[in-house]
Amino acid sequence: MTSPQTTPDTPETVTPDTDRTGPAGSGAATTDPGTVAEATSQCCSAHAATGEHGYTKHKEAHVKRLRRIEGQIRGLQRMVDEDVYCIDILTQVSASTKALQSFALQLLEEHLRHCVAHAALDGGAEMDAKVEEATAAIARLLRT
Repeated sequence: MTSPQTTPDTPETVTPDTDRTGPAGSGAATTDPGTVAEATSQCCSAHAATGEHGYTKHKEAHVKRLRRIEGQIRGLQRMVDEDVYCIDILTQVSASTKALQSFALQLLEEHLRHCVAHAALDGGAEMDAKVEEATAAIARLLRT
């Protein structure tokens, strides 16, 4: 196992081969550049064969969707700044949470169709690893 990675602009750390969460079990996934590069290099044989991740074909739509979700989160900040009624803020939190969950499920489906399916065709240890990886990702999604 390798040591945790961190960058100056993100104090969160990620230890490869472990649950990828932010500080103190916050559940926030890290996105530091070292982790992204490492994840890319450890991706899968499907990525090596095609040069694409499962989400690549829908990347533009995913980015657009994430920008909408980002707007929802910024809206939450404005609501708090403007002293909006608590229940109204909670309603918006719920909508934002559902939007992120929906995005995560779409990304998971694309991962299963691309990376896991390719590994299943190859069989062996990579198939077992990809199924285990997907199972762990599903478990993390269920905890949220």
